[in-house]
Amino acid sequence: MSDQKRLKISDADGVTVVEFKDRKILDDIQIQEIGQEFSDLVEVDGKRTILLNFSHVEFLSSSALGKLISLDKHVKQKDGTLKMSNIRPEIMEVFAITRLNKLFDIKDDVPDALAAFRG
Repeated sequence: MSDQKRLKISDADGVTVVEFKDRKILDDIQIQEIGQEFSDLVEVDGKRTILLNFSHVEFLSSSALGKLISLDKHVKQKDGTLKMSNIRPEIMEVFAITRLNKLFDIKDDVPDALAAFRG
């Protein structure tokens, strides 16, 4: 497993569950590191079934949204599946405004998302 500074990685029923260590994802360097960790997860670690758990995230910059879009494309290119869960209403509002709620598969919580992977 590659070294993770910004993400906490665990496994649940064959799904790679990714939690963000930072509450605010705003800084460019921080976002670049997250992007690199996303890339390593798919390319180095070979993960294809990924759940992003946003339970700790309070703020997300537009640059961070770009990394999420890139991760989604990357995972789909590898015939994988990306889901998201536990997105706060304020962040969900941004997803709705940018129509990213249509692009991403977003579930209410981790158990919901894990069930969707199985279903």
